[in-house]
Amino acid sequence: MEFLTLHEIAKRARNNLDKNTWDYLIGGSDTESAIRRNRYGLDSWVFRPRILNDVSSVRAGTELLGSDLRIPVLMAPIGSMQVFEAGGAESVAEAAAEFGVLQILSSVCLPDFETLAERVPGPRIYQLYLMGDQAWMDDLIARSIEAGYTGFCLTADTQVYSRRERDILKRHVPASGGQAGAGSQTFNYQSTMTWETVAHIKERFDIPLIIKGVNVAEDAKRCVEMGVDVVYVSNHGGRQLDHTRSCIDALPEVVDTVEGRVPVLVDGGFMRGADVVKALCLGATAVGMGRLEALALAAGGEATVLRMLELLEHEIHTTLALMGVSDVKDLHPGLLERATPMVEPHVLSAFPHLAEGY
Repeated sequence: MEFLTLHEIAKRARNNLDKNTWDYLIGGSDTESAIRRNRYGLDSWVFRPRILNDVSSVRAGTELLGSDLRIPVLMAPIGSMQVFEAGGAESVAEAAAEFGVLQILSSVCLPDFETLAERVPGPRIYQLYLMGDQAWMDDLIARSIEAGYTGFCLTADTQVYSRRERDILKRHVPASGGQAGAGSQTFNYQSTMTWETVAHIKERFDIPLIIKGVNVAEDAKRCVEMGVDVVYVSNHGGRQLDHTRSCIDALPEVVDTVEGRVPVLVDGGFMRGADVVKALCLGATAVGMGRLEALALAAGGEATVLRMLELLEHEIHTTLALMGVSDVKDLHPGLLERATPMVEPHVLSAFPHLAEGY
């Protein structure tokens, strides 16, 4: 049966995954309040639609780092995509290329970045976790440029591996390397990253640099001052530091600080087309869809990732038309206001019918 809703994709993924893999996907750190707050933040922004505008033709496309995006969505970097479906990052790459969005490949995915570039040529961003020293990092950046990657992403919010109690309670060690009850030594070089690392990359390499994990204006300002090409607002999907603000609530101060000098990306709890439109109203250039990407991969591989993007596009177009907006470039903060959420926030509360057994 063809999937007609994103809800059906989430439900199929739940049925296909074992408990350990499911918990790895939907879980967060410690109390998991950061995950819930991501959804609470998204649900706290409501639309102020306008009427009597011609929306017979709606445009949702945009551009990032020289690549056209059919919709303002990115396949966010999720580690170990291969645990959700055998094709892993390659399945996502094929779907992203066919549909027309950018994939950000995590360095802990299979196939590796060079193999993937050979199998699925085209624009792609490479996201790196530091698992070695500066010479190790330089080698990988140089090789990613040689392989044709059009951007390089450094994740700055994972200095150490967080405590994810879903795994600890089961004494389960996830594929990403976190150790039950203790920190992970896999990412120990992550804790050595500083602004000097950013300066080194900008000085030595000619590739657009994205810094992922920005949450406050001060860091956004410093990124721009140091020549960072894209600022990426993220709290790692609520999987690292607990008790953070929702990413959509951190977005406005980052956008205000950047002042249009570089693109601003955001992820964290985004599951529906309406979620994407809210971020665009607040100034985001594009939105990373990480868990949704993994849910689709688990539900049916490449074909279902492609179907997910089609459904997301339909939701975005419908939301824009009902808001009286014919082009995403015309979105602005005045189309939103704050309100009390109507649903209890949960990682999958964007799909309320799941709880009712549909």
